[in-house]
Amino acid sequence: MLRLTRSRFLRQLMYGLLSLVCVITFAACNAGGGSDQAPSPAAEGEAGSPAAATTLTFATEPTFPPFEFQDSSGNLTGFSIDLVNAIGAAAGFTPQFEELPFDGIIPALQAGTVDAAISSMTITAERAQTVDFSRPYFKAGLAIAVQESTTDINSLEDLQGKTIAAQIGTTGANTANSVEGANVRTFDNAPLALQELANGNADAVINDAPVTLYAISSGNVSGLKVVGELLTEEFYGMPLPKGSPNLEAINQGLGTILENGTYAEIYQKYFGDDVPELPETAPGI
Repeated sequence: MLRLTRSRFLRQLMYGLLSLVCVITFAACNAGGGSDQAPSPAAEGEAGSPAAATTLTFATEPTFPPFEFQDSSGNLTGFSIDLVNAIGAAAGFTPQFEELPFDGIIPALQAGTVDAAISSMTITAERAQTVDFSRPYFKAGLAIAVQESTTDINSLEDLQGKTIAAQIGTTGANTANSVEGANVRTFDNAPLALQELANGNADAVINDAPVTLYAISSGNVSGLKVVGELLTEEFYGMPLPKGSPNLEAINQGLGTILENGTYAEIYQKYFGDDVPELPETAPGI
């Protein structure tokens, strides 16, 4: 049987108490204090620069397939969702998504209720006055859609005096409003505008070409076609509040997946085409 003397027992007791104090002190020093504290090294991205928070909330409007939409189970999916998840993995943050109407996204960013957005938003000089944009992540452009039986509309000039449907708050709606004598009808999302055209209640829709082509090819709308040349060359970016500390991490994560081939895999999953070259900044901004 092991016997302990009084002095040996006291020495072991004091050693145990000192060890417990060290453990408590170390835990207190490393406890997270809140979202305004600097992140731990585990939150650093591959580029070595820490994200401003380990979880970032992205606003999105999931009515814009194949970019942002809900699958048959109601789960968010699409090119944009896959892209942000890949950027988060590369930059060391976890994205979560909040569904908002498209025209409510910039106000939410200004109010600070979300950290960023991923909702196929074109980078424009006007928007850049109120939000900061990530580097471009997609090259797109506006196109005119009409009914298959239409033969007299092939350009923007042909829409003078016509009824044009578009999604509210978009560059498509802005372009429609620039057409002389046009009756512009705006809708909460692109599928509603396209359905209005399919129902014969509009002469044309001005909308982002990839979304319109996807809606036609997937059978989401029928009896429509895209005519003429692309009206614009546009680039999508992720908007953030002005001066956001998360911009650097998002840009670095996007740069990483552009370089390592992850972006190309996601792009070809949804579009099947060669990946277009993306500039580091949108032209004219």
